[in-house]
Amino acid sequence: MTTLEQGQIAMINKPGWRFMMRHPAHILAQGFGSGLSPIMPGTSGTLFAWLSFYALTSRWPDLFTTLNWGIIIVLGFFLGVWACQVTGKNLGVADHGSMVWDEIIAFWLVLLLITPAGFNTQCWAFLGFRFFDMVKPPPIGYFDKRFKGGFGVMWDDIVAAFFCLLVFALVRVM
Repeated sequence: MTTLEQGQIAMINKPGWRFMMRHPAHILAQGFGSGLSPIMPGTSGTLFAWLSFYALTSRWPDLFTTLNWGIIIVLGFFLGVWACQVTGKNLGVADHGSMVWDEIIAFWLVLLLITPAGFNTQCWAFLGFRFFDMVKPPPIGYFDKRFKGGFGVMWDDIVAAFFCLLVFALVRVM
């Protein structure tokens, strides 16, 4: 990263570990490194969410309860607004592909609300969430274009999670 004059904006196309480690916001926004994947970083961040949810819930079930996951997700959303705002500014791109905290929080929400669910159900949830996050059908695309900054980065993924959960609810009713 180069030193900038006041008012200049950095444009970093491929941030690496050095960039990420320069600020706690970068570590969080880039999903503890999962967003640095050169191939499909959003999918890598969602996989990180899935694996971390499973690992934490399995290892410490008394600590990672439904209530505590709810608190973690709400706090994580607001921390993510800050982290994505700072990281986007430092990268010079408001919603840089390496920022995956939005996918992590949104997919944790999906997993929380479909639990208990078997592996196959979780796979469908993963595919459904990735579909809505990547394709951004209305109104997800509207929110993605309309809301900017850290809030916008986080919000469109929450809406994608909602649509994924809506599909699950409709399938269960049928």
